[in-house]
Amino acid sequence: MPDLTYCDRLRQDTAFLTSNNRLSEQVVDKIILQLNRVYPQILSNKEAEKFRNPKASLHSRLSNLIAHLQKKGDKPCQEFYRALQINAEQLYNNLPSRRVLNPTFFLACFSVAAGLALFMYWNPDSKVLGGAKKVLGFSPIIIGRHVRNICMLYMEDSTRKS
Repeated sequence: MPDLTYCDRLRQDTAFLTSNNRLSEQVVDKIILQLNRVYPQILSNKEAEKFRNPKASLHSRLSNLIAHLQKKGDKPCQEFYRALQINAEQLYNNLPSRRVLNPTFFLACFSVAAGLALFMYWNPDSKVLGGAKKVLGFSPIIIGRHVRNICMLYMEDSTRKS
């Protein structure tokens, strides 16, 4: 999933963004104006007027804007997400594509931590860990009395093996 382009993510999020009036007319106008003012190559004045037309329904304006940005490429879609984050951060954080990225990030971090723990367990005499053991020895000062005893036991055990 992390290999998705911004256009792919926008395709995935379109139904969520256009359903149940999640975005107000004011927020959509702010997004359009931001894209127009900051990136006129993404959204020209004429295009911005078209997508801000109050005679058209908000749903159709937003759907047309998203389709227009997808045709222009990945950079315009990325800038749409940036404008959405600035103008509707809570909605941005609840996007379906963002919910997929959060567990992926957690799993990646957990995998790295588990890999390091296994490395330390199977290779306790590694020279790479010497510095880490010294840092671990000083960390109980900050961590507290209960953890200090466990860390000191680890330090004593590692110095006996050396």
